[in-house]
Amino acid sequence: MTARTPALAPAQVVFPALGTTAALLVTDSAALPAAEAVLRAELEAVDRACSRFRPDSELTRVNVSAGATTTVSAYFAEALQAALRAARLTGGAVDPTVGSAVIALGYDRTFASLSPEDARPVPVARPAHGWRRIAFDPRTRRLRLPPGARLDLGATAKALAADRAARQVAAVTGRGVLVSLGGDLATAGPAPEGGWRIALADDHARPGPEGGPAVAVTGGALATSGIRVRTWRRGGQVLHHIVDPVTGEPAAPVWRTVTVAAATCVDANAVSTASIVFGDQAVDRLQAVALPARLTGLDGTVVRLGGWPPDAHAPAPAGSPTTAPGGPR
Repeated sequence: MTARTPALAPAQVVFPALGTTAALLVTDSAALPAAEAVLRAELEAVDRACSRFRPDSELTRVNVSAGATTTVSAYFAEALQAALRAARLTGGAVDPTVGSAVIALGYDRTFASLSPEDARPVPVARPAHGWRRIAFDPRTRRLRLPPGARLDLGATAKALAADRAARQVAAVTGRGVLVSLGGDLATAGPAPEGGWRIALADDHARPGPEGGPAVAVTGGALATSGIRVRTWRRGGQVLHHIVDPVTGEPAAPVWRTVTVAAATCVDANAVSTASIVFGDQAVDRLQAVALPARLTGLDGTVVRLGGWPPDAHAPAPAGSPTTAPGGPR
């Protein structure tokens, strides 16, 4: 990654999706209509398969069937395999069986519908059932969850959709593309000269001021996880959406945000989310996986690992995407 401003200002479209914001940039304005059609179709597919807020989603059906064996669609199978890969990659710090724990904490509806202040006491924590207890045959797409388990694919499904959409847009249009879903970014095809300029912020919907930190990306993906955006109060406690599978409670607050670069958005988001869960151990864990990462502590202290470049503070061009926490989990 470098920090140079691209000479070409890409064509773009931004619209609400998946409880967050979708942004699509392509290097040729003529390709934008076809690219947008591809992205919107992908977003509908991932929402229909993986939303835990839709009563008609495949995820809802799978969770209701916990304890029994069921056959899932090809799309859901791919999403589940991405979630299981994330669990393996992070040693279980990102575990798709945290669904019951997340619901118990009060995140049982879309974030926009969630009451910011809930007087009820925080219930007894529900540790995750454990991803290793999921029985899944990729060949037959037969799945059995442990009785009582509930999947939550929020840590990977949005990132998978970004990866899939970027690849499909590049294949259809033959142009360079960047897809951002709530600040989780995937690229494909030839980047504009100087790379895709990416601003870094705590909240993708409220980008930092001009002159804030930014990087330029020539390929691959970036993802940011954090604990400041999706928060609510329950029983007098401030809770956030990243749950430690071991305890069933929100991860201890050590890092405000963690941004990771990887070949895919799924891997980047898995590692950034896991780093929030790892807390004080995150630096050692990240050094072991050797991915570029930028961690911001609660006091604003920044730690850069894996060759992450020094912050560049030159003004970003209008319309530059932002990587920051956002979207459903």
